[in-house]
Amino acid sequence: MSQLSVNNLSLALAFALVLVAVYISNREKLGLTKDIFYSISRAIVQLVIVGYILKYIFNVNNVILTAAMSFFIVLNAAYNAHKRNPNGHKSYFNSLLAIFVSTYVTMGVLVASGSIRFIPSQIVPISGMIASNSMVAIGLCYRNLNTLFKNQRQQVLEKLALGASMKQASLPLLHASIKTAMQPTIDSAKTVGLVSLPGMMSGLIFAGVDPVRAIKYQIMVTFMLLSATSLGSIIAGYRTYKDYYNEKLQLRIK
Repeated sequence: MSQLSVNNLSLALAFALVLVAVYISNREKLGLTKDIFYSISRAIVQLVIVGYILKYIFNVNNVILTAAMSFFIVLNAAYNAHKRNPNGHKSYFNSLLAIFVSTYVTMGVLVASGSIRFIPSQIVPISGMIASNSMVAIGLCYRNLNTLFKNQRQQVLEKLALGASMKQASLPLLHASIKTAMQPTIDSAKTVGLVSLPGMMSGLIFAGVDPVRAIKYQIMVTFMLLSATSLGSIIAGYRTYKDYYNEKLQLRIK
């Protein structure tokens, strides 16, 4: 199979598709033109920088550098998940703990089983894949939990007045938020192969790997992401709901 290549012409033609989005934004007065150009510029700069960093790390193949890059991804994912929490009394440690555990427990099982090796070309991409999906799930959990505490404030107060504990009063909201956080991953697992050919599978097929072998890797990724999003959203949810109460077990949100 001939090796695929992306030249300047193909990049220019692909950028023309971005201009289509800009044209639609201007025509329909959506006000997205600046955001589109900003996001594209930022993506290019970030990808170029990361590309050179990864090239160096892959060439050096050092365990400490590999672990440091993986942990940097986790720190950044936790920061972005933390920013998505609307609660004014949020804690960054909750996001960090949730993503740290979900990422390294899942990846630890993969390394221990021999599915992947502890080399930068495998650890760094897998870390990013797990941490990013966990980050999205945790962000959904945070936003839904905040909305439910606002909308169902009176019901929570009534349960507390009747003698319910903080956990008992919050449990229905917490369960609903965790379900919301996990739903996109579950829906994606239902349609994988029928509607979409996800990134890892498509990448392996592009590289010339036998489709049946590529499917095995994609099944592994599906299991991995379900594990990560469930662990991340459960840990984040069960730690974050307490931030909606003060030391006197009174709701902070109004």
